Amino acid sequence: MRAVIALGSNLGDRMATLQGAVDALFGIPGLAFVAVSPVFETDPVGGPDQGPYLNAVVIAETGLEPRALLDRAQSVENTFGRVRVERWGPRTLDVDLITVGGVVMDDPDLTLPHPRAHERAFVLVPWAAADPDAVLSGRRVADLLAGLDRDYVRPRDDLALLGPA
Repeated sequence: MRAVIALGSNLGDRMATLQGAVDALFGIPGLAFVAVSPVFETDPVGGPDQGPYLNAVVIAETGLEPRALLDRAQSVENTFGRVRVERWGPRTLDVDLITVGGVVMDDPDLTLPHPRAHERAFVLVPWAAADPDAVLSGRRVADLLAGLDRDYVRPRDDLALLGPA
């Protein structure tokens, strides 16, 4: 199954954290690297007053079940000091599962596809950059982007994530 995973960080050494997250996600069996997006700097959406984020998307092939992939994502967040104090608050690392194959699920721990991905330019812009033919819930990601404000999503051409070490 193809998995699309969004990464974000707005505390500490944001770039080192994103690279560390890529390395950690792919550092144990179960995920095969396909692509990584460019890095984008974004203004925070919702939540308290906070600094800008660095965002990126990684694409992988996996045989892991979605819950196992969620466990891995949360473990990586914890490794980088993620603390869940305030909804949409600042964070060292946010790892969101956007899609996992064609799996559709809606339970308290995991909703797939991600329920707000279609309205988040900070997810869709990097995803479209990594996979111009991407589709979310039957709609081309490029088409979803056409109706969104993208002014707050700025490319960081001076920063680039590497595939897993």
